[in-house]
Amino acid sequence: MTKNIPNILLIYTGGTIGMIKDPETGALRAFDFDNLLIRIPELKLLDCNIKTTSFKEPIDSSNMESKYWVEIAEIIERNYDTCDGFVVLHGSDTMSYTASVLSFMLEHLAKPVIFTGSQLPIGDLRTDAKENLITSIQVASLQHYNKPIIKEVCLYFEYKLYRANRTTKINAEHFEAFASLNYPDLAESGVHLKVNNEYLFKPNQRKNLIVHKALDENIALIKLFPGISEQLLRSIFNAPNLKGVILETYGAGNCTTQDWFVTLLKETINNGVHIINVTQCSGGSVMMGQYETSEKLKKIGVISGKDITTEAAVSKLMYLLAQDISPKLFKTIYETALRGEMS
Repeated sequence: MTKNIPNILLIYTGGTIGMIKDPETGALRAFDFDNLLIRIPELKLLDCNIKTTSFKEPIDSSNMESKYWVEIAEIIERNYDTCDGFVVLHGSDTMSYTASVLSFMLEHLAKPVIFTGSQLPIGDLRTDAKENLITSIQVASLQHYNKPIIKEVCLYFEYKLYRANRTTKINAEHFEAFASLNYPDLAESGVHLKVNNEYLFKPNQRKNLIVHKALDENIALIKLFPGISEQLLRSIFNAPNLKGVILETYGAGNCTTQDWFVTLLKETINNGVHIINVTQCSGGSVMMGQYETSEKLKKIGVISGKDITTEAAVSKLMYLLAQDISPKLFKTIYETALRGEMS
């Protein structure tokens, strides 16, 4: 069999990885990706063809919103038939949100979409950008019998490849900026690139890619704390057009059992607003009914987020609210793993 040379599309959205310092002012400015091979000659050693594209105006990831998610999805959609893999360069602050939502938007994805970035600019002497970029492209190029080995949205950072919708940014200063606390690493880069095949997502390859571009942003994210007031919660739950709430609870999904709290949640659910219970803990799972404090939530129809990350919970809620799903089915579908986002 003739070996296929993979075509990889590099998509630059913005972020530290694509910045270089102006030698005169010291200010960071966006990198010209047409000169990528000049800046990183090591890319020529990779066994693949690299094409590049970028947002017309690169954005700071703190300004990321759904219109940009759709833009990334559309770039992948337009190039899906001619490219074997995609590497998305993105600011690290909201990378887990973007990578998670793309996993839901790209249904029946059968090619790698690897998100990466860096803590230091590409021109910095101690930058982590080069390794992250080179290995991400290498991972996106991995093939077996001319078929991609990775068939999902991933995030690569500091020697580790993660399932995107299992990641959380845990550190603003260390190179090890991300973690996947409830799911094993998909690959590890050392002297050799070791892929943990048993943990890879296995999509139905007989189905064609479907790109979902509708997302519903009428949601709220509430982190409970001891002493949170009824007045505050009521003002959020009464927000116009609210369709879903993600409730970050304590431990394994626990919360106050005060009557006003449970009554408020019940009223909100009866008004057609979906409430999802996720844990505030970095790792672990919601287990509603394990303790008396979560038994009441289970009875009134609160949806269990199980071991989903907050980033994936937000993404999944926006995605599902834009689908035509009956209220009765919504809870069942949300509690089902669609892209490997929950155990």
